[in-house]
Amino acid sequence: MPDKEQLVELANWRMPFGKYQGRRLIDLPEEYLLWFARKEAFPEGHLGQLLQLALAIRIEGLEHLVTPLKV
Repeated sequence: MPDKEQLVELANWRMPFGKYQGRRLIDLPEEYLLWFARKEAFPEGHLGQLLQLALAIRIEGLEHLVTPLKV
């Protein structure tokens, strides 16, 4: 289970590159996150971990836990 700090980061970090550059990670389309998973190509490091967490939250329908944390 992610801690509150991870959820706050997920709510507020913005995608640093690509088609969805500038969009909050939690707001990325599920299809985009699934593309990373299919390609086994999540970025390395903390960004990749947050993207995997975003996908897990989207699949489980738990976005409502992250939405109030947006600043």
